[in-house]
Amino acid sequence: MSTAKSRKRKVRSASINNGRLRLSVYKSNTNIYAQIIDEVNGRTLLEASSIKMGTGQKQTARAAEVGRLLAEKAVAASLKSVWFDRGQYKFTGRIKALAEAARAGGLEF
Repeated sequence: MSTAKSRKRKVRSASINNGRLRLSVYKSNTNIYAQIIDEVNGRTLLEASSIKMGTGQKQTARAAEVGRLLAEKAVAASLKSVWFDRGQYKFTGRIKALAEAARAGGLEF
């Protein structure tokens, strides 16, 4: 089993066991996507992505904007506490920028 798959399994198993909402992050070469998922009911509650932001900014700045936007939506929907699911990605670069912006926007994890 590759390192990425084992990291993903370890991170995801912790989210299923704690019963909180999950902030899941996916990044491609050009965009970053984040969504808040209710594991109990199996529904996506909120989402944000960098698709419509254009290409004028650096990728870390766009990731921070996605985190800020998602936190803004979550606070408006009275969602405060989530569990950050970084999946197979290490906590650096775009993932870290998104997480820090979401925390600054009012999400707790």
